[in-house]
Amino acid sequence: MTTTTATLLSIACGYLCGSVPFGYLAGRLKGIDIRQHGSGNIGATNAIRVLGKGIGIPVFILDMVKGWLPVWLAAGWIAQTGTAVEMVSAGKVLTGFAAVIGHMFTFWLGFKGGKGIATTGGVLLGISRAGMLGGWIGFLSFLFAFRYVSLGSLAAAIGVPTAMAVQMWREGRWDFVTLGFGIVVMILVFIRHRSNIQRLIAGTESKAFTKKKPQP
Repeated sequence: MTTTTATLLSIACGYLCGSVPFGYLAGRLKGIDIRQHGSGNIGATNAIRVLGKGIGIPVFILDMVKGWLPVWLAAGWIAQTGTAVEMVSAGKVLTGFAAVIGHMFTFWLGFKGGKGIATTGGVLLGISRAGMLGGWIGFLSFLFAFRYVSLGSLAAAIGVPTAMAVQMWREGRWDFVTLGFGIVVMILVFIRHRSNIQRLIAGTESKAFTKKKPQP
């Protein structure tokens, strides 16, 4: 198998893995079309909101796995061709990006999908631990400070390329392919959160950790 063939197969695998709509499938198992409830999103956040933590948390984990798995497979497939380490790294990044695109624009559901946070986290586990750490710090800090999941997600999107850049600067070695992945994903996350940003500005975005008032 040539390096080009292995890379193309890895990218295809990334998109197919990323496009598996676990949130939608979990809803169907409960007799619910998750797209008709909550935010209408098929991602883990809406799965937790609509289906409960018992189902939503496994959806979150599976969304991460479908980002990590193809990257891990790509590393093995491309490395077996005997190519340079830089080519293996580039192939992993392209595969991870394909997984994120697959989640955001899954062909199973008319190219409509989730917002890519959990899947990006899984990809980062395979290509940049610093980026993943920066994302988690941004997400948890803003989530607990302001109680908006969407704001935490936007902070995570900024934290990923920022942490990557800091690590590369400290090491004196710049990997612009990996950093480019972080920047492009950040832009996509902001695009996918357009409606959330509008609600945040308007003050109508739903907060996390709020108990529903009992009905009179």
